[in-house]
Amino acid sequence: MKANSSLNECGGFSLIELMVAIAVIGILATVALPSYQDYIRQSNRALVKTMLYENAQFMEQFYTENNQYDATVGVDGIANTGDDVAVVIPLLRSPRTGTVQYNLSLQAVNNNTFTLQAIPVGSMAGDSCGTLTLTSTGLQGAGGDVASCWNR
Repeated sequence: MKANSSLNECGGFSLIELMVAIAVIGILATVALPSYQDYIRQSNRALVKTMLYENAQFMEQFYTENNQYDATVGVDGIANTGDDVAVVIPLLRSPRTGTVQYNLSLQAVNNNTFTLQAIPVGSMAGDSCGTLTLTSTGLQGAGGDVASCWNR
């Protein structure tokens, strides 16, 4: 009789245990996914701020040599379309999908000032910081709270 009772006791999960495990995984996913997406947005913001500073550095270097700003000196290959005209190029692409995350807009005004803008697109379009800006005077701007978006 002992042999028969051991056959009736098989190890495994009941349907209720399986449903509880699935519910726990679902709850963890709903908590973890927004945190992960915020982390990705912060990472993309940090990269695009670095790119804005890098382009501003090239603009300042050109100004030092030529006593004016020019729309052709951006490290990302910005084409010159004349003064007072905004030029937009893709700036940051997702390494996984290759989709554009930010567009760079450069506007040279009167050859003495410039404004660089990182315009969020794609999955970054809903970012709370919105468009990040950097001017020739070093003024930083954002669509959201400037201090938190630029980590001041």
